Amino acid sequence: MMKRRVRQGCVLSPDLFNLYSETILRNLDEYPGIRIGGRMINNLRYADDTVLIAENKEDLQKLIDIAATESKRMGLELNNNKTEVMVISRRPNLNADIFVDGTKLKQRDSFKYLGTIITQSGKNHTEIKARIAQAKTNFQKMKPLLTNNKITITTRKRALQCYIEPILMYGCEAWTITKEIQRKIEAAEMWFFRRMLRVPWTARKTNEEVLKETKTTRSLMNRIRRRQTKFVGHIMRREGLENLITTGRMEGKKSRGRQREKMLDGMTS
Repeated sequence: MMKRRVRQGCVLSPDLFNLYSETILRNLDEYPGIRIGGRMINNLRYADDTVLIAENKEDLQKLIDIAATESKRMGLELNNNKTEVMVISRRPNLNADIFVDGTKLKQRDSFKYLGTIITQSGKNHTEIKARIAQAKTNFQKMKPLLTNNKITITTRKRALQCYIEPILMYGCEAWTITKEIQRKIEAAEMWFFRRMLRVPWTARKTNEEVLKETKTTRSLMNRIRRRQTKFVGHIMRREGLENLITTGRMEGKKSRGRQREKMLDGMTS
C-alpha cells in the first residue's frame, strides 16, 4: 500500500512501519464502515496488507482520501498500482469509481488477500476450486514418487498428506462448505488415490475398491471439519475482533429469497 520511504532490510523497519500505519489508520476510527455486532469496522490489517471497508463508494472515497492525506503527512504515499477496488454484492458488475489524487483506482472482480482469493460475490467457490487445482498440479510434480509401486502405499499416503493435502486445505478453517463443495473435495481425494494406484479412467473400478486397495477411508473432509471446529473453538474463547466477526450479526434488512449458507451452518449440517 505504501510506496515511499519504507526502508527494507533494517530490523527496525517492521516496527517503524507499524507505528506509522497505526497512526494513519487511527484517524479513520470515527468514520463509517460496516457495523457488525454493534461495532463499526472500516479497516482490516495484517502487516502491510490493509483493506478499507465501506457500505458505499462515497464512504470508501472518504476513507481513501483521509488515508492518502495522513500518509503524506507522515512522508508516505499510497501506491496506486497496488491499491485496487472491489465491490462485493449479489448484483454483478457494479462500478465504483474511486480516486487517489485524481488517479482512478483499478476495479477488480477478485483479488488475493493473505494467499486467499476473495471474489465480488463473497463466495469461496473460486478459492476452493483454485486450491484443488493447485494441489493436483503439485501432485503431478511429485508423480514419480507418489505413483511408484516400489514404494509402499503407506509411505506414499504419508507423502500425500504431508506435501499435497496441505496445499488443498490452506485456509479451510474459514470455508463455507456446501454440498456441492463437499462433493468436489471428496472427488479430489479420490482423484489422488486413483492416480497413486495408476487406475486408468477407462477402468471400471469403484471408489470402494480403490479405497480398499489403498487400505484407507475417505478422511479429507473429516480433517477439514476438525480444523474448522478447532479454529472456531479458538475464536470463541477469545474476546476480540475475530470473535465479533464470526459470531456478530450485520445490521440491515435481509435480502429476498433463500439466504446464503454461512460457515457455521456448514459445520452444523
